[in-house]
Amino acid sequence: MGLGRAPLPHPGDRVTTRLIVDVDTGIDDSLALVLLAADPAAEIVAVCCTAGNVPTAQVTRNTASWLDLCGLHDVEVCVGADGPLVAPLMTTEDTHGPLGVGYADLPPSTRSLSARSAATAWVELARAHPGELTGLVTGPLTNLALALRLEPTLPTLLRRLVIMGGSFDHPGNTTPTSEWNVAVDPEAAKEVFDAFSAAPAGREPIVCGLNLTETIEMHPHYLDRLIAAAGGPDVPIVRHLADAIRFYFEFHEAQGEGYLAHMHDPFAAAVALRPEIAEYRTATVDVELAGTLTRGTTVADRRGHWGREPNAAIAVATDPEAFFDDLVARVGAFAARRAQMSLGRS
Repeated sequence: MGLGRAPLPHPGDRVTTRLIVDVDTGIDDSLALVLLAADPAAEIVAVCCTAGNVPTAQVTRNTASWLDLCGLHDVEVCVGADGPLVAPLMTTEDTHGPLGVGYADLPPSTRSLSARSAATAWVELARAHPGELTGLVTGPLTNLALALRLEPTLPTLLRRLVIMGGSFDHPGNTTPTSEWNVAVDPEAAKEVFDAFSAAPAGREPIVCGLNLTETIEMHPHYLDRLIAAAGGPDVPIVRHLADAIRFYFEFHEAQGEGYLAHMHDPFAAAVALRPEIAEYRTATVDVELAGTLTRGTTVADRRGHWGREPNAAIAVATDPEAFFDDLVARVGAFAARRAQMSLGRS
């Protein structure tokens, strides 16, 4: 169980990555959705909403508005769990703002929501497209845990799973040892990691934890470059992103981390499309449920102490500057195109 890269797509594999995206749309989820919309390598099949940064109803409103702004009117939006499997719901409006999107005032969506629940969507889509879909979860793992209860063979039906969650050899951001998405619903996280022990060798879930995502620091100069690449601050997508991210900058500054923002979820989205942007270390991951001080902590066994096969490829290294260069170019050009399309229709 040493340091190494998780198996990557072969050159003959499909160019487009088809995705089920599961979100608790706050600020960094918002940028992740826009990044996916901007990337021709991504095809979002469905977006599932769960409680986390804000309650599920607000997550759903935020998600639908971002998809509309991006022109993804046909993407299925599924409402998921209203709270964790066992614990009372925690939300984090202090981090993401009262509506989850900082200072952004998103236009309301009038789209119809899916008639099926998020858990049902996971199951039915995976059954309909075995081996074709990549799951990306940037919020608590509640919906996926409920889906696994309906269909325990999901780990073999998905092409791969990418999770933003956990913290490995690194402090937590919710308790001294736990990361937010796992801390909100530790029971769900444990059920997912346990179930994905059945994933085929080489297709273990990729886990993007705080140990790496807290190096994905968005500084104001990146936002300035993004605005310039889009054609100016009045371009709708970047205007709303800038209003959201400014709140995120202020939160991190208030926490003593500097005027910056950790872009956890956009990095996980980029990894889902191009796993080769990171390096990985395989491990067996479990979640502490009972510890008085450590509930919600992700524990990684890299040496085989438990005698269990690896169930995760933990992302351990990347090039943050290259990530932001790509994000600025893709999202900026996309926002400019969307603005031109809107002008053409007016």
